[in-house]
Amino acid sequence: MYGKQTQRAIGAMSRLAEVWDGAQTRLSAVDIAQQRALPGPMLAKILTSLSQANLIVGSPGPGGGYALSRAPAEISFQEVADVFEREDPSNLCPFGGGICGVGKNCALHDKLVEVQRTVKTFLAETTFEIFRRAAQDEEIDAEAVAVIASVMPSAIAGAIANDNGKSPRESFRVRERRPL
Repeated sequence: MYGKQTQRAIGAMSRLAEVWDGAQTRLSAVDIAQQRALPGPMLAKILTSLSQANLIVGSPGPGGGYALSRAPAEISFQEVADVFEREDPSNLCPFGGGICGVGKNCALHDKLVEVQRTVKTFLAETTFEIFRRAAQDEEIDAEAVAVIASVMPSAIAGAIANDNGKSPRESFRVRERRPL
């Protein structure tokens, strides 16, 4: 549903959310890359794009680094995806633009549209607060963890797992549904 840049951007943003303290704590690109196992040169480009989109702020030099531009609860996954993804209906169809949209829809069309809607809703309703809460050992929404574990690529699901190797679902104390 989205590419590696978006996955890596969400991974980087998740790390910045974990250390959020009103943007006082800043992390270097090297720290983020090491802590999220991301390739440094690619991460540098991603951080530049996130900064240009006003999702993060950066400062150069000693004591510099990157921080979220707003509280984690105010930044949705969709905002990050919007920086790197261009909506193209032909990407949804396994047959590409040459078949779907020309004449009658394929047999998968309605199901794929439903999947796309579900993912878009998830991205729009899920904020980086989930990572801040997890880092602070606060309770989070069990349903949100389950959705992340099932919908998100393993690179992002791994980012929300504790260092102890547990799955995202096992890593969090969970409670009943509460919007993030």
